[in-house]
Amino acid sequence: MTTVNSATPADSVPAARSSGALVEVHDLRKNYQLGETEVHALRGVTLSIHPGDFVAIMGASGSGKSTFMNILGCLDKPTSGRYLLEGTDVSSLTKKELARIRNQKIGFVFQGFNLLGRTTALENTELPMLYSKTNNKDRERRAREALDHVGLSDRADHFPSQLSGGQQQRVAIARALVNLPRILLADEPTGNLDSRTSVEVIEIFQRLNASGLTIILVTHEPDIAQFAKREIVFRDGQIRRDDVVEVPRVASEVLKTMPTIEG
Repeated sequence: MTTVNSATPADSVPAARSSGALVEVHDLRKNYQLGETEVHALRGVTLSIHPGDFVAIMGASGSGKSTFMNILGCLDKPTSGRYLLEGTDVSSLTKKELARIRNQKIGFVFQGFNLLGRTTALENTELPMLYSKTNNKDRERRAREALDHVGLSDRADHFPSQLSGGQQQRVAIARALVNLPRILLADEPTGNLDSRTSVEVIEIFQRLNASGLTIILVTHEPDIAQFAKREIVFRDGQIRRDDVVEVPRVASEVLKTMPTIEG
């Protein structure tokens, strides 16, 4: 692996306007107060992520990776430091402005799928567009296109209880794609899936990444991280390793070697 020179001191990082980075964080810190104890979840994180990157973020529980992802997803704010998304410092935005960015620029995929049980795959996929001005006809069209992109066009009218875990995660990916985000944030997306289904989900991510979508994936599985183009390892709130994956595994090829799981 080749080490990426992104974890440098904040004062040596060039201005975002000249870097071409999609994501830039400068000396990012996050502290929590637990009773009389102050927890330092992030301790001066600095890195850049460029358009088209596929980044795997790893680290033990308490390493700071989840806190970092929450800040990237505009679900939390740093205690100090700067977070720039497409050159805009989102650290200082209002809650309403952050909500707009979450809806329009960031797609989320979670370990637990987070689908509404009483709505169909199509309706679940349409949900992010309910907060925009998309009309009903366009909303359904875009949702069907997203489901088709993940291979579920024939399951549009099925409820989550009628879908396998892998199919539910595909619906979640379609939902994340429907507003054409700039970044896809995936938090342990294969954590509840068997080995083959996990690789099938990663195969979708690799296809999306090949089409230009930037993907940031949190995983505790080293085998899954090897499908990414870059691995970042957190420990004690800091980046301990930031490496380019010289030859990423190709999910479509790996699937050819894996047995099909029946039932």
